[in-house]
Amino acid sequence: MTLAGAQRSVAMARIRDGEAVPERFRGSVVALGNFDGVHRGHQKLVATAQEIARATSVASAVLTFDPHPRDFFAPDKPRFSLTDERAKLKIFSWLGLDVVFIKRFDGRLAATGAADFVTGTIGRDLGASGIVVGPNFFFGRGRQGSPQLLADLACRHGLGCSVADTVEIEGAPVSSTRIRAALERGDVASANAMLGYRWFVSGEVEHGRKLGRTLGYPTANLALGRGCRLRHGIYAVRVALGPGDVRDAVASFGSRPTFDDGAPLLEIHLFDFAGDLYGREIEAEFVGWIRGEERFASAEALVAQMDRDSEQARALLAQGSEMPSLIG
Repeated sequence: MTLAGAQRSVAMARIRDGEAVPERFRGSVVALGNFDGVHRGHQKLVATAQEIARATSVASAVLTFDPHPRDFFAPDKPRFSLTDERAKLKIFSWLGLDVVFIKRFDGRLAATGAADFVTGTIGRDLGASGIVVGPNFFFGRGRQGSPQLLADLACRHGLGCSVADTVEIEGAPVSSTRIRAALERGDVASANAMLGYRWFVSGEVEHGRKLGRTLGYPTANLALGRGCRLRHGIYAVRVALGPGDVRDAVASFGSRPTFDDGAPLLEIHLFDFAGDLYGREIEAEFVGWIRGEERFASAEALVAQMDRDSEQARALLAQGSEMPSLIG
């Protein structure tokens, strides 16, 4: 199942900081947050905003921030980002939102007090009629604004305010932190269950040392960024080379200890594929975990294990899944 097949996709507008808000989007109901992962909890916020918007015949929206506040406050500490901006926008579009507001997070916004954030950013800049937040949303200078304070300020200034219910899986709230922890364990199944879709990454295929070719396993290589803490190991993946062109594959994420212990790369071997992918943008979604990264005594031992990994990946991918796919 694809997300586009599971739910209506709309022509969603995106408005960045400093751009004028068209009249048709003023008065919208806005869900607020960083939305890293746009997981099931975030999707509850969006659904709540959409429900209120439909009842009042206004647009549904989200307000998110770029860069992520943690990247602004600690630029020297790379963050494990679940979704880059392109991925977030793709999910928001699937969810059927009318508009996404992207606010620049800089020193000026960081210094804005809670009251000024509500009256200025939400009221004056966006012209929102209502806001929706999660139970752990804090905002304003020094995170002084709590959901309760937000509700009080909104009421005082004639804005509606709703706090969406928490979404729980396995007895605990769904959160970006829990999803990152699952991926750090290589627990793709748990991460995907909390996301509500198969976690995916995208990027331009890079040139590598081309060791895979000499082993009979040519790969398409993606750099996932310094902050990525996905567990090093072997995964069953699906790869979109373009619209409607999705291939099964096996992938290794790690530092290649048998050869060079280099910078981590996602190395993807597409089954039954021949062609040059260098420089192309591709998307890869994670379907299942196979094993951890290992150092082998010889290239021959590595190839024998890669043969077994490929068989296991094919078996996992053949099982099918009702978990929505965002690629392709």
